[in-house]
Amino acid sequence: MKINVFYFSPTGGTKKAAQHLAGALGGETVCIDLTVHPAQAAPADAAVIAVPSFGGRVPPLAAQRIRQLQGGGTPAVLLCVYGNRAYEDTLVELHDLAVEAGFRVVAAAAAIAEHSIARQFAAGRPDAQDLDQLSAFGEAIRAKLDRGELTEPELPGNRPYKTFGVLPMLPAPTGGCVSCGVCARECPAQAIDPQDVSKVNKDACISCMRCIAVCPHAARQLPPEMLEVLSNKLAKVCADRKENELYL
Repeated sequence: MKINVFYFSPTGGTKKAAQHLAGALGGETVCIDLTVHPAQAAPADAAVIAVPSFGGRVPPLAAQRIRQLQGGGTPAVLLCVYGNRAYEDTLVELHDLAVEAGFRVVAAAAAIAEHSIARQFAAGRPDAQDLDQLSAFGEAIRAKLDRGELTEPELPGNRPYKTFGVLPMLPAPTGGCVSCGVCARECPAQAIDPQDVSKVNKDACISCMRCIAVCPHAARQLPPEMLEVLSNKLAKVCADRKENELYL
């Protein structure tokens, strides 16, 4: 079985979870990174489509790139990854996007990864326990496919979706910045000026924190006072460990 793995993963957590889940399905996996640019792939027997949850929704830029895929009736497994707060309407929105692109949704999962902004929440996840759960999810999904069952799972969430809204947060270079340009090249929204990486188009930036994650000199960060406000806001809702969930 050939499996196309489509993922939008600014800081790497979604990619790790998606690749592990796809590997547990068995067969050959082909990874297609939608983070920096749109992409297509050769036809496959199944697909995994993975996105992070931004404020309980699919990131608009990820949604745009998923709409450009050509599913051709391929059975699809959806994966929503979130930072231990909540994923709200992400899975139902991802379902609708996948169907619009021509995929046939047969299973879905929600998985935890380290919070992309306040990284003390769900730190180190997906951990060994998470990966064991994702392996079990993959085996259960493969068994469903082997039985020839292509029924849609019932997913949590609401239609119409909640209003999209995330607190705008623009990382900026620190004194250690050498203007190497990696952040500008890797920005999913092309919001950073490659000629002057201190300049960010605030209307284009999606606050995904990829520029922080890819900086080879650890020389990009959020204002500490802004990070403190967010951390305090998340402290209560992110304190307890949440577990991964499977929908068949």
